[in-house]
Amino acid sequence: MTVEELAVRRVTGTGVAVRGNDVDTDQIMPARFMKEVSFENMGEYVFYDARRDAAGELNDHPFNRRTGASIIVVNKNFGSGSSREHAPQGLMRWGIEAVIGESFAEIFADNCTAMGLPAVTADQATVERLQTYVEEHPDAGLELDVERARVVTPEEEVAVEIDAAAQEALVEGIWDTTAIMQANLSATEAVARALPYTDR
Repeated sequence: MTVEELAVRRVTGTGVAVRGNDVDTDQIMPARFMKEVSFENMGEYVFYDARRDAAGELNDHPFNRRTGASIIVVNKNFGSGSSREHAPQGLMRWGIEAVIGESFAEIFADNCTAMGLPAVTADQATVERLQTYVEEHPDAGLELDVERARVVTPEEEVAVEIDAAAQEALVEGIWDTTAIMQANLSATEAVARALPYTDR
């Protein structure tokens, strides 16, 4: 894959709002599902317990009502707790391509960037307005412009914040270092051979 193919400059789709502060990684991805040997099926387990009632039946959780959404809008300290990569991996495999929130746990945001998943922030009033908008207009388009750090709906355009290094990595398509090294294998091998501490 080339850096141009890896570039994440814009995410469009519909939104889903998950309200509440301090939604930790164990709520996003319960620990018992971490025994899977790959991330392949993680989308099935996102918010697994929160999406079910005491009898184990699906409830009115937003992820039960809004299948197909690609942008999740959350509140403060989303992704706190354990640093498990399984939480953003599960969100991505469920179909989420971007996260908008008031704030994130630092490791969660870093894990998102490492998967090409933009995590941007806005103030409480803006986030709550966006949450209400996606709840009231479930089929309306929502766009995150990563390059301009803007969220656009048919009703408004608002500024968001994104870590400068994460923004550069996403926009320039350099967030997936493994893919870049594989695409430039001969150059990678040449650098490795030149290092004084490698076995040539």
